[in-house]
Amino acid sequence: MFEQTFKNIDDILHKDAGCSSELDYVEQTSWILFLKYLDDFEKDKKAASELAGKTYTNIIDQKYRWGTWAAPKNKEGKIDHHKALTGDDLKDFVDQKLFPYLKKFKADAESPDTIIYKIGEIFSELKNKIQSGYNLREILDRIDELRFRSHAEKHEMSHLYEDKIKNMGNAGRNGGEYYTPRPLIKTIVQIVDPTIGNKIYDGAVGSAGFLVEAFEYLKSNQNLSTKDLTTLQKKTFYGKEKKSLAYIIGIMNMILHGIEAPNIVHTNTLAENLADIQEKDRYDIILANPPFGGKERAEVQQNFPIKTGETAFLFLQHFIKMLRAGGKAGAVIKNTFLSNTDNASVNLRKLLLESCNLHTVLDLPGGTFTGAGVKTVVLFFEKGTPTKNVWFYQLNLERNLGKTNPLNERDLKEFIELQKTKVDSDNSWSINIADVNTSTYDLSVKNPHKKDETVLRSPKEIIEEMKTLDKESAELLKAIEGLL
Repeated sequence: MFEQTFKNIDDILHKDAGCSSELDYVEQTSWILFLKYLDDFEKDKKAASELAGKTYTNIIDQKYRWGTWAAPKNKEGKIDHHKALTGDDLKDFVDQKLFPYLKKFKADAESPDTIIYKIGEIFSELKNKIQSGYNLREILDRIDELRFRSHAEKHEMSHLYEDKIKNMGNAGRNGGEYYTPRPLIKTIVQIVDPTIGNKIYDGAVGSAGFLVEAFEYLKSNQNLSTKDLTTLQKKTFYGKEKKSLAYIIGIMNMILHGIEAPNIVHTNTLAENLADIQEKDRYDIILANPPFGGKERAEVQQNFPIKTGETAFLFLQHFIKMLRAGGKAGAVIKNTFLSNTDNASVNLRKLLLESCNLHTVLDLPGGTFTGAGVKTVVLFFEKGTPTKNVWFYQLNLERNLGKTNPLNERDLKEFIELQKTKVDSDNSWSINIADVNTSTYDLSVKNPHKKDETVLRSPKEIIEEMKTLDKESAELLKAIEGLL
């Protein structure tokens, strides 16, 4: 039911003048879906309060509740089209009354860790882009048919919402930034193995896939007490996100998965000076796939001891600093991080190896990330003791990965099994850090069980790097001219 409803909504949005891409479809479906979810959430809270003999105070005033403006019902329980707004009346109500009303919640909330604050935050960032009030009416009618009351309904809906986020990748490279394949996230969470009471952090939270999967992992692996559930809701998951749409979708994704007031902050993580981070700011677990290929300005680079324009390398420094002693991390990064010979890369590898135990490197095949031409690795490390040995696993598949043939959980089964004992196999091997050249700290993926391990880069990768170098040169010249 959910799947067909989402398809129908996309068809309606496709013909609306205000929505031009998959990004718009997700954004506009999201705020309407969220308000319907919120209405069912309030009904559940009210029923639970009445069972406990308590009074429930609604978050949303009567005039702005779903059942008043979006889906007023007649005696037969069907939408009363005499009362339901449509056309310009509906659009005017949403733009001029509903959004301003919900936006005020942010200022009215007692604290940021409440659902009231999050509602205000969401509607401060979003705007209604649906230009036709008639199209909006059609969408409201479709979404009103959905129910989010039972666990099964919530699970199915959250799963399909993840699929919608995944489809944002079809909108181009920007969309692809929001999505890491779920089988890979599940594997990373399983290897890092968080426990109840850990503070879990993603400084490049995107659509919150890592935090959502960590929540599911902790829920399924424990007999949870009421105290544990409160800990999971309020004191476990933390994130930061720079981009507005990703930030909103991340919050809504977490709420739709059952985390009522996500601790996600809308900010540029890299604008924080590493020297200002104190013990109280640190986390037990870091799970992340920071954006790669981005370039940060010189003033942002000043926040880091190792200066580099590469966004992912700045994030890696941030993650190392944000981990508590004994803390564990799983982070995706370009595989060129392991072998680049520039000073920043060499110094960053040295920092990682000396301050953390980089115990595992998972080498992923090309095509793991739909739409991204780069090859990636996952670094698994623990902070506090230097690295002595690194176990490598090279994921070799008998097929090419792509949009129609994505990574699946079966692909990663051998890695999960072998990682427990870190044994040698056709796809895995260990290196002793004492044997690594300390002038380069080269950690290139070189499978000793394969005769020819020379990996030639594709023309596309070479051209991309040339473009990046040209851009960096132009920016450097501009900065020099500005000083003269």
